[in-house]
Amino acid sequence: MSDQPADDPPKTADPAVIEYLVVTIEDVVTALEATLGTGRETVLRVTPPFSGRMRARLHVAGTAGSYDGPDPILVDPRVFVDPLPEYPTAADTAAELDSPAAVNTEHHQETHAERLADWRDSVRGSIADEATIETADGAITVAVRALGSAADTDDGAAD
Repeated sequence: MSDQPADDPPKTADPAVIEYLVVTIEDVVTALEATLGTGRETVLRVTPPFSGRMRARLHVAGTAGSYDGPDPILVDPRVFVDPLPEYPTAADTAAELDSPAAVNTEHHQETHAERLADWRDSVRGSIADEATIETADGAITVAVRALGSAADTDDGAAD
């Protein structure tokens, strides 16, 4: 007989016990935008001990300290999105403007901001039901539970 209550799932150093990951849609959008837009690797981190239900939280890769137990799992945000829409760069937006004179103008900035907003909406609507993540012990496939709504917006975000 176990000392743990029935509603408290066992925790372990083995990531293979993870059945599903809970992520916020906005964390996925933010991690993707930081990684694709700035080249700064931003991930969703799953911190041990592991259990059947785990939360993956926003984290900038390479900024973690040391751990006494197993290392956290750093999950590439791309695995949570299917299909992954192409990230719109300012150069792509400039190439699509009607006039070369419009590059680096307020019109360019507004057009690019609209493209980024559309991209974010597309990501929000493309959160996958499952993801394969890499662990120290090999790849595992988990169900994904997304918090938030695909209709959520972040109007205060800086473009």
